[in-house]
Amino acid sequence: MATPATRKPIMTLYAGTTDPYSHRTRIVLYEKDVECQVVDVEPGKKPRELAELNPYNQVPTMVDRDLVLYESNIINEYLDERLPHPPLMPVDPVSRARARLMLVRFDRDWYNLLSEISDGDKKSAQRARTVIRDGLSVISPVFKDQQFVMGEEFTLVDCALAPLLWRLDYLGIQLPRQAKPIMDYAERLFARKAFKLSLSEPEKEMRKG
Repeated sequence: MATPATRKPIMTLYAGTTDPYSHRTRIVLYEKDVECQVVDVEPGKKPRELAELNPYNQVPTMVDRDLVLYESNIINEYLDERLPHPPLMPVDPVSRARARLMLVRFDRDWYNLLSEISDGDKKSAQRARTVIRDGLSVISPVFKDQQFVMGEEFTLVDCALAPLLWRLDYLGIQLPRQAKPIMDYAERLFARKAFKLSLSEPEKEMRKG
């Protein structure tokens, strides 16, 4: 399981306390029950060693012995292969390829818009909210017939989507009533023990009240 920064296990994860990409990896750590030192990185307060480990000086960054990894999707697939139980990627190549395409689309279509909401002008922020709202509404019917994105098994794709769904209210995105299936899906994700454990204190505050 993930451990406080007072211990020195083999793995260390530098994770932003409000960064959704870091949140993805924290979910995976707890799903895998990995013993890992999690170094909380506050916004604007990056530790000096992060720039030495990662040429982009970004979170999440994972250190496993002599290996340094960055980019959440790469870290998460590495964890799934290094610690295969429980498996978080489909077994067959076709389904794995589909899962990877979904991860790319989440990043390009939705996650890339988050900076416009937080840092853009009012018009661009509202446009980004609309794109995300409409995109989630379009895929919502999928969850009428299946528990998770890829079917009945929880995967890395769900780990990647969960942080966005958790932040919807915080981002000012309200889904229409017809998107209830995806909100029911979101509540299933939020109810998972690993998800609850993955939340930083600032992330818990995002949905209070």
